Amino acid sequence: MKKIGIFYHPSFSRKSYMTIGNRLRDFPEALDHLLKKPNVRLYECPRVSQELLLKVHAPEMIPMVAHDAFCSTAYESAGGVVAGMEALAQGEIDRAFCFIGAGGHHSGYQQFWGACCFNDVVLALTHVREISPWRRLAIVDTDAHHGDGTRQLVKNDPEVLHLCFCGDDYRSADGTKVDVDVYRLAYTQSPDSQYVDLVRQHLPLIPPFKPDLLLWYYGFDTHADDYGSLGLSLEPFFQICDLMIQAAAEMHVPLQVVLGGGSLPYLATRTIPEIIKRLAEG
Repeated sequence: MKKIGIFYHPSFSRKSYMTIGNRLRDFPEALDHLLKKPNVRLYECPRVSQELLLKVHAPEMIPMVAHDAFCSTAYESAGGVVAGMEALAQGEIDRAFCFIGAGGHHSGYQQFWGACCFNDVVLALTHVREISPWRRLAIVDTDAHHGDGTRQLVKNDPEVLHLCFCGDDYRSADGTKVDVDVYRLAYTQSPDSQYVDLVRQHLPLIPPFKPDLLLWYYGFDTHADDYGSLGLSLEPFFQICDLMIQAAAEMHVPLQVVLGGGSLPYLATRTIPEIIKRLAEG
């Protein structure tokens, strides 16, 4: 039975970003049935340290984030992703789901946008490389938008495979930075199966890379009702979750899921508990 860590902070349900109302308003209560499972544990996200921030971001980012109202949960959001990856690297848990109140993948060295304040994933990798033998990270980003901040920060790092399902087709010379154009699916009558097929077709890139960790950056903003709509229904999210679980299991590596974009409370409540359930049972 896999040990599951859920990383959450109460502020995320009061100050979650990009919302019509509050996308995480039903949490953590929506997880009550899952927390009864013996292999599922809830952790409160710590604040990321300024020392770690300055290993990834320019010093001017600190006051810039402090003055942005959308970044009020930035320290806890990044801190939870860091803590989740650390727990995985130390073998305390096997899989992690990390809630966030402010995002990360649009945050670069000295700029950010889209309420992505500090780059949580790159901060976590930087920390884990310092405390463990882990070096190699495979990121699969299915948020609606290109993870431009992450790409900027890992562009010259051959030990990071960054596979982003966004609006371009691109592959770096060394094959470690890959973009897959899924925007064109928004204009089709049935994008669900095509989107999942594109993810499935590109997952074989990961095993030869031999990552220490597989990380899925999950956004439900691709849903037909949400702001990054690609016309998707609910089912593709669960199918992709199963693909991530299967890929990690076949490679014998841990799996970390980091919440990305999405604004609607009903989508958060209908997708997140089911994804965590699959992490716990799959």
